[in-house]
Amino acid sequence: MKVLISVDIEGVTGMASWDEATRSHPDYGLFRDRMQLEAKALCEGVLAAGVKDVLVRDAHASARNLNGEELPRGVRLLSGWARHPFSMVQGLDASFDAVLYGGYHARAGSEGNPLSHTMSSAKVAEVLLNGEPLSEFRLHALAAATMGVPSVLVSGDRAICEEAKAFLPGIRTVPTKEGLGASVLSRHPLEVREELRTEAETAMRGDLGAYLPTLPDFFEMEVIYHKHQDAQNNSFYPGAERLGARRLGFSAKDYFEILRFVHFCV
Repeated sequence: MKVLISVDIEGVTGMASWDEATRSHPDYGLFRDRMQLEAKALCEGVLAAGVKDVLVRDAHASARNLNGEELPRGVRLLSGWARHPFSMVQGLDASFDAVLYGGYHARAGSEGNPLSHTMSSAKVAEVLLNGEPLSEFRLHALAAATMGVPSVLVSGDRAICEEAKAFLPGIRTVPTKEGLGASVLSRHPLEVREELRTEAETAMRGDLGAYLPTLPDFFEMEVIYHKHQDAQNNSFYPGAERLGARRLGFSAKDYFEILRFVHFCV
């Protein structure tokens, strides 16, 4: 079997501030280590299930956070950005059997995490797909589904775990913490990592087809920006429609066109 593990940082255990997610800040080191250890635990779980090919996609900020030497032997690490619309699941194709998501977080407009956002925290207040608020998890789980690849596990704050369960009832989830305004209530990091290993192994030993979402026939995206200037600037993207001072719409039958729109406008 062959899996991709996409790893973000804002959903790792204990993180409560943008300082802790920023490479140049002194607080970053502790949470980069948590990101690394949680990624390692996911790798150990899928390897225990008999997976032979594991690709870890570093998916935070510069995408140069993880150290391949600290992952299990044989695991491949994809670092940096190729500016491909698959973004946080770059490297994925139809040859993969599953995707797992570690350190993911609540969507833009949600209070589930002090660091809630969808792709761009600086520009975007909220993103909707077919009328429903969209997270980075669901954005990329649908991308995986276009390749016929199921999304079997997500870890992160309780809000993203609940969203994932509502979207894919059978998905395995590992909550790391709960957002409480600008604070977080976190589980013990060792307990989280133990559960990540167990749940990753369980997911890969199960019926992977049960984790594959149904793709809609048509996609309508709406982006609500913090500033009207961004809606104006991005309204010149081919097919985009200005819906209001801070709102931009885009629709397509092909989900890759939605990903392309996100790549340039979100």
